[in-house]
Amino acid sequence: MSDCGKLDELGNAAPPEYPDKLNKIIHLFESLPEEERRETIVSYSENAKKQEPRPGEKFQLEDVRKDEECMDTVGVYLHVDENGKAHIRMTLGPEVQTLTRAMTAILCKGLDGCTPQEIVDLPSDFVTRIVGAELVRVRSQTIYYVLTRIKGICRVWLNRQRAAQAQVA
Repeated sequence: MSDCGKLDELGNAAPPEYPDKLNKIIHLFESLPEEERRETIVSYSENAKKQEPRPGEKFQLEDVRKDEECMDTVGVYLHVDENGKAHIRMTLGPEVQTLTRAMTAILCKGLDGCTPQEIVDLPSDFVTRIVGAELVRVRSQTIYYVLTRIKGICRVWLNRQRAAQAQVA
């Protein structure tokens, strides 16, 4: 069973939950007073570099570009392993804002091991639980940027898988 899907005690699909890894991060942020929350965001932003592709890693999809919503180039790299689990790496240009850097580290860690479909289906309402409503209000355009890019690359992968399966059938 995936870190991203849960069954209730009767074996039925439980109401949508966040992936376990992401849920732990959400609960961490929710437990912090506002000042510590901001400090933790800065700490995550400083760890964004650790989410870059590592030597020798192979990816099925790479999407590197600069969009209007972002200050600099952002690269999203997707590897889906033999078990169908997604592993995401990202590169960020030097002008990318602190909050975007933090969300990069949070999402790469929190979504690691989910299926591409679970990522596409993930509701985005957890973002305010992490960064707080005030920062979402101030940075509403950029706050969801990284999640949108990750979901986009997973959608492309899923569409390619469906097309390949249709050709076989």
